[in-house]
Amino acid sequence: MFDMDTMPAPPWRTPRKTGRQPLSQDMIVATGLRILDEEGLEALSMRRIAQELGTGPASLYAHVANKEELLELIFDQVSGEIDIPEPDPARWAEQLREACRSIYRVLTEHGDVARVPLSNIPTGPNSLKVSEGLLAIMLAGGVPPQIAAWGLDRVYLYVTADVYEGSLYTVKQRASGLPPEEFVADYFGQIRQYFSRLPPDRFPAITGNIDVLMGGDGDQRFEFGLDLLIRGLESYASEATNRDMPDSQRS
Repeated sequence: MFDMDTMPAPPWRTPRKTGRQPLSQDMIVATGLRILDEEGLEALSMRRIAQELGTGPASLYAHVANKEELLELIFDQVSGEIDIPEPDPARWAEQLREACRSIYRVLTEHGDVARVPLSNIPTGPNSLKVSEGLLAIMLAGGVPPQIAAWGLDRVYLYVTADVYEGSLYTVKQRASGLPPEEFVADYFGQIRQYFSRLPPDRFPAITGNIDVLMGGDGDQRFEFGLDLLIRGLESYASEATNRDMPDSQRS
């Protein structure tokens, strides 16, 4: 009988992994995040992670219950990169903008991971730290608790949905084989051209405002949407402040 360990591996075969460390949840999460970053969420599976770690899928389940739990753990790992400032009542609105920009930047750096919180309520320690920070900022600024609670939900949904939409365009861009700038110019150029061909008598608002409809890049539109939300929250904070003031001091 041959000792297979002494046989040279054929050059077309993936080398066997030796000296593998015992599996851990951290190792599984790190491997999953790497696959997600490089290839996207669709490429991520328990089987694929097992292959990367040189083991069988069944061995992963001692550390992670299923793919859904794995995604929650990966998202929480990513959330640890988000910066949330300590609440400053005098700067709460700008702090909320800064925090949302940090969420936007971090999630964008990790492809379509933003899809995860759209179907789950993040409850990991890092995710809770982000939620706690956002809520504390709004409360410090005088936003009423119920409005702040709903504001937390709406602001988080807006940021993650915007990032996820961007990741879908990235998938299209990669499939097209075009460089990002060329893809954007081609795709939105076709949309502009189509709008210009619409009958003006049926679509006067669209055909009469094509330039403004197509104006602004993704970052500008993100900032605009963020401003809409925060201005609304500011109005609630202002109303609450006025209600608590004596009549003689109300604006």
